[in-house]
Amino acid sequence: MISLRQLRYLEALARHLHFRKAADAVSVSQPALSMQIKDLEAELGVKLVERQPNSVRLTREGEEIAARARKILTDVRDLTDYARQMSQPLAGPLRLGIIPSIAPYLLPRILPALSLSHPDLKLTIRETLTDPMTQELLTGDLDAIVVALPVLHPALVSEPLFTDRFLLARKAGSSHDAATCVSARDLESENMLLLEEGHCLRDQALNYCQNLPAPGKNALGATSLSTVMQMVAAGYGVTLLPEICAEVEVRDERVVLQRFESPQPARTVGLVWRKSSPRKEDFETLLETLRTTVSEAGCRLAS
Repeated sequence: MISLRQLRYLEALARHLHFRKAADAVSVSQPALSMQIKDLEAELGVKLVERQPNSVRLTREGEEIAARARKILTDVRDLTDYARQMSQPLAGPLRLGIIPSIAPYLLPRILPALSLSHPDLKLTIRETLTDPMTQELLTGDLDAIVVALPVLHPALVSEPLFTDRFLLARKAGSSHDAATCVSARDLESENMLLLEEGHCLRDQALNYCQNLPAPGKNALGATSLSTVMQMVAAGYGVTLLPEICAEVEVRDERVVLQRFESPQPARTVGLVWRKSSPRKEDFETLLETLRTTVSEAGCRLAS
């Protein structure tokens, strides 16, 4: 009979396409995982994997069965979550994803509040980019994610948390007064410093500055705002900085922040989860705690 263990091993192999990496992901030895895959092939009567000297690929049947296995495993996780939620809301394990342009600035504020209000919550944090994190949410590897909205997928539901306005960060100088508001037009002669491809913050900045000439937009290849801010402080250009990041990232007297004219560019940060998840009460409780915390920190709640 097919076991959940075999399905979990096949799903890991489908994700990694490498026996050792898949075995590490499910915390077993490589021979044990390989044997379970062979047993699954024998049970189903079809070949699932093409084993080659330096690579692994799934057969057409293997890809279909791995996709069905992924859905079964997600349903089993949801079943477990449903039973756990019946005993106590927001207790036990919860795997939360959060993007890098939010995590370092929001987590120090919300983690103490969650520990105080929900001491039985066992929170696991995963920090990565929006696209891979969304896929992990869909496959059930994450329970919920905190990202910039919108996240458009029919299997997901989202609720706004707060509005995060953008500020212009530039090298301090006599002609740059922090009290003076700026507009996109003022950036035409500036070198706009951006994060590398894949960061939603980069896309949001480009969307606001979409009418700037191409030479004014510079993708550094940087993966962190800290690196971008050091470039700004050194006079290599300007950048759009989310307001939630300002307290941490702007501690250098060489950097000045300016607000934009109305309507100010901003992003809406929200909580996203699967529609099929039975943990709606958990997520609503989490939303309430997060909103209370960010409101006390001075963030504008999203309507």
